[in-house]
Amino acid sequence: MTEKTLIMQNREGERRPRPIGEKKIIRAKDISQGLGFTLLFLCILFSLFFLGSIIYFITARGLEVISWEFLTQVPRRGMTQGGVAPAIVGTFYLTVGAILFALPLGLSCAIYLCEYSPRSVVVNIIRLSINNLAGVPSIVFGLFGFALFVKVFNFGVSILAGSLTLGIMALPGIISASQEAILAVPQSFKEASLALGATHWQTIKKVVLPTALPGILTGVILNVGRVAGETAPILFTAATFYTRGYPNSIFSEVMALPYHIYALMTEGTKPEVQTQIAYGCSMILLCLVLAISALAIILRQRQRVTYGS
Repeated sequence: MTEKTLIMQNREGERRPRPIGEKKIIRAKDISQGLGFTLLFLCILFSLFFLGSIIYFITARGLEVISWEFLTQVPRRGMTQGGVAPAIVGTFYLTVGAILFALPLGLSCAIYLCEYSPRSVVVNIIRLSINNLAGVPSIVFGLFGFALFVKVFNFGVSILAGSLTLGIMALPGIISASQEAILAVPQSFKEASLALGATHWQTIKKVVLPTALPGILTGVILNVGRVAGETAPILFTAATFYTRGYPNSIFSEVMALPYHIYALMTEGTKPEVQTQIAYGCSMILLCLVLAISALAIILRQRQRVTYGS
């Protein structure tokens, strides 16, 4: 049978009318697909509506108190005047300290689990424990940090105790993000490196980690946004209601934006003034988290452009 005959037969088959039952099935699939896309679109609009409402609500009330003085000066007169600069600095110290602790430990754990660990029940239990640890409430991490770092290690209420507590809380997210980024590296990259005579560790250091780095950084930045906005873990380990200046060591207690908002809304004698300041602090914290999320999106986009993923 020639190629021309086959082409003519295929064309005749395409011209034949489809059975009525087949048409109904195709039409039902099209309807269900359209309903599914419509539902997804409505969910997106629903989420964007609430996100926009939160941003508008906080911005409209916080913009009234935002000024250069508010961003650069210390609180005065029972936190009813001045600024919140110590809280901004304290939030920065706690966040940086948490990432400096969690990133090396989390990345090392991910490398071991993906590249070196044998397939066994113990490793599966470890992975399951990491996933479960990510769902532990933040207040539990705060109590753990208070019992271990503040009391047992005698660090006191300090930047060090708060950073370690926040780092432990961010650790499961960093491990999971790093594992996904490492596993996403094509196996052919590793095989090519090993075929050229590189050792396993050289392959990880020169091929796997550079390829997975954008994904790892994206996970780290998203966890930074979570760490920066947490109140419960620093409630017992690092935060103070009021301080006259800036911290001078890692054993100093600090003001932090999340706890400062909580304190302004629950304590004090001038709620009408403190409420406005709390909205200003909320706007600063919201801008910080949104900026971090935007940076994560940019890194993800660069990863897709560079590696075609």
